Amino acid sequence: MLERASRTSDFILIDDIDVSYGDGADEVLAVKGASMAIHEGEFVAIVGPSGCGKSTILKVVSGLHRISRGSARLEGQEIVGPTKICGMAFQNATLLPWRTALDNVLLSLEISPATERDYRSRKAEYREMAMDILALVGLKDFASKYPWELSGGMQQRVSLSRALIHKPRLLLLDEPFGALDAFTREDLWNVLQKLWFELRPTVILVTHDLREAVYLADTVYVFSPRPGQILSRTAIDIPRPRNLETTFEPGFQEMVTGLRQQIQRPAS
Repeated sequence: MLERASRTSDFILIDDIDVSYGDGADEVLAVKGASMAIHEGEFVAIVGPSGCGKSTILKVVSGLHRISRGSARLEGQEIVGPTKICGMAFQNATLLPWRTALDNVLLSLEISPATERDYRSRKAEYREMAMDILALVGLKDFASKYPWELSGGMQQRVSLSRALIHKPRLLLLDEPFGALDAFTREDLWNVLQKLWFELRPTVILVTHDLREAVYLADTVYVFSPRPGQILSRTAIDIPRPRNLETTFEPGFQEMVTGLRQQIQRPAS
């Protein structure tokens, strides 16, 4: 049985939560008895089969879905509504087709309650910030391009830039590379690793790709089939920075194999 998360002053503390969807006879238990303790600046990955509640954890942490039982805290405060310190990116880049890459990144600042009031007066400053982060992901020369002029990998880089432009302390990623080909996906692993080194947000990544989880994360949680229960917590002690050669090392492959075995193990 997995030990309950430590009751220390963790950045995120999820303590023995149940999460359900629907009401009455239509109620579905998505997550059961989950506990996680995440330190500030930690890179966490959540893996498991489809429908196991991985994305539900992101909804709980972001304040977009209430728990049914237990406790979910951010910096010691119970999460009761939308979390203001987080950025989010999803499997689909969801860029606005009539806006350039630069303007799609700036959208995050235009609509954020923290910056929308002074957006017009500080637009030049914000444009410089957006150009800096586009340069960080290798898209400085594509700032004026529209989404239809960019490859899928480029669009996802814009999406990551948009999520990080306001320098959130918490970054939530839901299968951000799942729709991409293997070569592009591996390239973006390095982009995300670079962004994490530069900006040091706390990251929670949901993924089906065990190699991706081991490559990027400090800690990997394995969820069982629905209702999702945490089967294991694995610390990834592979030195950083990691590169694609790392994925061929015996220690890396052993970690991936171990996670796969955990996923195949029934919940207790």
